[in-house]
Parts: sequence; structure tokens; C-alpha cells
Amino acid sequence: MIAQSGGPSPVINASLQGVIEACIECPEHFHNIYAAWHGVEGILKEELIDLRSQDREEIRLLRSTPSAGAIGTCRYKLKEEQKEDFERIMEVFRAHDIGYFYYIGGNDSMDTAQKVSVLAKQEGMELIVVGIPKTIDNDIGDPEFRLLDHTPGYGSAARYWSYWVQNLAEENRAMSSSEPVCVIQAMGRTSGFIPAAARLADPQREIPLQIYFAEGEHTLESLADCVNEQLRTDGRCLVVVSEGFDLGDLGALHDDFGNIEYSSSKTTVAQEIVNYLNHNRLKARGLATAQVPGAMQRCVSLNASCVDIEEAYQVARHAVEIAMQDGSEWMATILRKPGDSYQVHYDKVPLQKVANSVRHLPRHWISKNRLDVTDEFIRYAMPLIGKEDPEVKIIDGLQRFARLDRRFIDRLTPEYQPLRMRV
Repeated sequence: MIAQSGGPSPVINASLQGVIEACIECPEHFHNIYAAWHGVEGILKEELIDLRSQDREEIRLLRSTPSAGAIGTCRYKLKEEQKEDFERIMEVFRAHDIGYFYYIGGNDSMDTAQKVSVLAKQEGMELIVVGIPKTIDNDIGDPEFRLLDHTPGYGSAARYWSYWVQNLAEENRAMSSSEPVCVIQAMGRTSGFIPAAARLADPQREIPLQIYFAEGEHTLESLADCVNEQLRTDGRCLVVVSEGFDLGDLGALHDDFGNIEYSSSKTTVAQEIVNYLNHNRLKARGLATAQVPGAMQRCVSLNASCVDIEEAYQVARHAVEIAMQDGSEWMATILRKPGDSYQVHYDKVPLQKVANSVRHLPRHWISKNRLDVTDEFIRYAMPLIGKEDPEVKIIDGLQRFARLDRRFIDRLTPEYQPLRMRV
């Protein structure tokens, strides 16, 4: 059984492809291969897709298909008290003789995988559970980067931001006489890895760029002072701000995992900053403008990193090796080899060490004025965005995405409504 959880990424389907192909190559271990439609919700509702019967060309196209639409994802939190849901998962797994469970997701997803594995042991069920990391936020793991160097998805999001900032810098150069300040809001919640990637657009620091991380602890007032100082010297300024920049209550809603959904807020950080600058503090002719790319930074395959695509694929294949050789309750990881040239190797870490973990941008990677990153961060992140464009299949001028046959296999258990979906 393969399932996905949480927000998608430009390369999540490369991991899906890696698991499928690795399992197909080992028929002695994997007879049937199923995907749960929309993650754990699909398991609970027994909405399962037969992956072994899929057209091989569609499986290959997963490599360049962004987001998680191929088998769907979800934000369904399994809490300790939801014993009926956990028992339902075991019921479905038993009915379909599931011996392996691969869960592609972030830190909350690894927590779910750990809970499922523990329950299976308690009930005497032979189930091997292995996690596959995924998040554009790069916030899974430890501060020392010994458990996981970076997450699949981050390299592509960083590449997207390097292009985004390059092009907006040209727009800002052209329009600076009337729109001297461009405020751009980045995803990442309270971890600053995505805003930091803006610097990759300009490693020589020629663009008048300021980056406001949630970890930087600037205020709205200090931001305005810094922007105005930049305007005095350069006449224009690009401001990249984390969606988790502390502006108090923005009327934000929360998902099932308790995470803030900034895109569902009544207002945005970027808009609040623009309003403040335009109505109170901007000391220059013209206006500040706001740009919020939103989901585009996690669902565009044209800007995906070839390095990221390959690593997402290989770490998923490694997860299958872990399941066969080392057993349950592991997450596959990517670690960087020492040396000047960028090389990685694939390893594993206990699920319990990464479940619900949150990694922030290290302080020593933030400049002293808290408006930029250090050269050390650039050396860390630059190899992740790659140097080549990805291969994307184009037909009649439009991208050709993978389209799996989504007909569900026959049900073997009674119909069930997940607890958190009941009115």
C-alpha cells in the first residue's frame, strides 16, 4: 500500500514512481501494489487503486507530473483517541493482505506512519511501515542535518524562487519610478528555508534584496526602516517575506494537523506589509506592491530541479530496499557526502526521530542584520536547484501529465465513514 499526505511538491510523483517501479521489480516480495486514493482517507474508505495494472508509460510520466493529483493527498490527522479509525486501517490492511505500507509525506505523516506500525505490532499483524520524506519547506529532521540533509521538493521550490526573484527584479528595475518596493510572500510557515532560497537568484548580491525570515525576529516597524534605508541608497527594494513573519492575528485558519493555512487567511502578510508601507511609512515616490505566488511554488514542474527529481525517485527506491532488508519503522533519508563536490547517499532514520519534528533555518546561516543569508547557506542550497531544465513532455503546446486509471478495486469490507468526516 502506498499513500501520500500533506501539501504536494513538484517532485512527489517521482517518489511515487520510484516506489512503484522498485516494487514491480521484486514480485517475490510484492504481489499486489495498491495506492490509497487521497492518502489515509482512501485507506479508511477502502478506495484503492491497482498500480500494477497501470500503463507503464503513465508510470514513467509521473517523473514530470507535479503536485499529487495522480493518487491524491490529504490533511487527515489521526489522533490517539481515534481508535475506531486505527482499527479500520487494520481491517482494510487485513482484508487486502497488506504486508508493506509506504507513506510519502512530511513530519506529521511520519507520526501517522509510526502510529500505524505500533498498532500493527500490538495486534500481531505482520506489517512493515517505511516513510518517504516530502516537503518543499525542508523542515523535517534535525538542526545538525545528520538525520536528513534536505527533503525532496525543496530543491525544486528553491529553483522556482531563484527564477521568480530574478524576473521580479527586472520588473522592479523597470517600474521603480512608480513602484519602488516589491513585497513577495514565500511559503514555509515558520521555517525560513524557502525565503532563504531567494538569494540563489543573486549569489553575488547585486539586487537590492531583503529577506525577512520568521526566525529573523524583525517587526513591521524595523522592516519599514530597513526598506526606507534601501530606498535611500538604491531607489528600489525587493522584499521577500516568510508567510510566518509575525504580524499577529491574520484571521488564519488551521488544517487537520493544526498547521496554519496562510492561504486561507482573511489577509496575507505581504498585503499587510504593503498596506503599512503605503499608508504610513514609505519614504519614496510611488507605491509598494504585493506578490503572493501561493501554491505555484509547489505545483510547477517546468521549473523543477533535475537534481531534486532524481533524488526524490532514488530515495523512494531506497525505501523499498529498507523495507525488504531492515524491516519496519524507518524513514528513508538523503545525506550529503563530505567534500567540495556535491554528492549524496541514501540512508535511514527511525520514524520516531522525525515524527512531528520541525527544523528551522540555522541562525548561523542568517546574516548579522537578519536581512540576508550567509555564503554558507548558498553553498548548501545552490547544488539542490541543479543546472539543467527538466524533461517535460509537451503535446500541442501543453504539458502531458500522467493519468492513472483511477477505478477502485472491489471492496472487501463494509462501508465506513472516517470519524473526522462525520457530521
